[in-house]
Amino acid sequence: MVKNLYQVLGVNKDATENEIKSAYRKLARKYHPDLNKDDKNAAEKFKEISCAYDILGDKEKRKKYDNNEIDADGKPTGFGAGGFSGGGFGGSGNYRTYTQEGFGPQGAGFDFSSIFGDDIFSAFGGRGGARGFSGGFGGQPRARKGEDINYTMKIDFLSAVLGSEQNVNLGGKKINVKIPAGTVDGQTLRLKGLGEAGINGGAAGDVMITLNVMPHPYFKLDGKNILLELPISLKEAILGAKVTVPTVSGKVMLTIPSYAANGEKMRLKGKGIKGGDQIITLRVVTPQNKSTDLEKALSAMPDEKVRNF
Repeated sequence: MVKNLYQVLGVNKDATENEIKSAYRKLARKYHPDLNKDDKNAAEKFKEISCAYDILGDKEKRKKYDNNEIDADGKPTGFGAGGFSGGGFGGSGNYRTYTQEGFGPQGAGFDFSSIFGDDIFSAFGGRGGARGFSGGFGGQPRARKGEDINYTMKIDFLSAVLGSEQNVNLGGKKINVKIPAGTVDGQTLRLKGLGEAGINGGAAGDVMITLNVMPHPYFKLDGKNILLELPISLKEAILGAKVTVPTVSGKVMLTIPSYAANGEKMRLKGKGIKGGDQIITLRVVTPQNKSTDLEKALSAMPDEKVRNF
């Protein structure tokens, strides 16, 4: 029985380009050999749907297939019983006879694309033109790499800066994705060979995962450094103190020097990522509740010049 390419992809003959593409993608994911390593029939089915899409997914090839100019394997038809034999293209069809030398009358070159279009050369092993043809019509259509699949994944801040492993559902299969330490918002990971299936033995496309790093309540990333704003009380700023501060790797004790200034920066060596540091900016918080003792103490202090204008 003659194979019907529309039936192979499970679409009607009047299907749109998008419907054909969608049907192919669905089947390619279902029968992708990398996702069906235990199913010996999957590879053959995958090859069949890939060959069908190579023709139906190309506007010119589909037109020729619908007009019976090429068959389900992409081979030209309509040359009559004579076929190709030594002296040229025989047969009693509507085509003129051409000699091997020059493929045309009086040695002139014959442009096959006038009949078939440029894609016919892919079956002859290249786009070298009619003079480069030296075989029958048994060649295979050229291999094409499959399309990439794009995903977007949200990850939390600490998973991004410290590195982590995340599971994603790819075509019904769970794939373990490694997030490298120091990942930034908008960074893209490439999973080679897990995209759309290739055409006619071509390599599979890739999966491209764009990472959206969610903001942290108090950490920010600056290159290899972690930034943190640390609120301290007026008492801690003036008298100094020991306070517990968070880092991406756990809590540590930090000594606040006496008479610390608002906006003063302190550094925790090695508490960033990949050899970076944690930079702490002190933010002095004034008292929110009225204190007569504090007012008396401040009133007794001498005035200081803090402005130069």
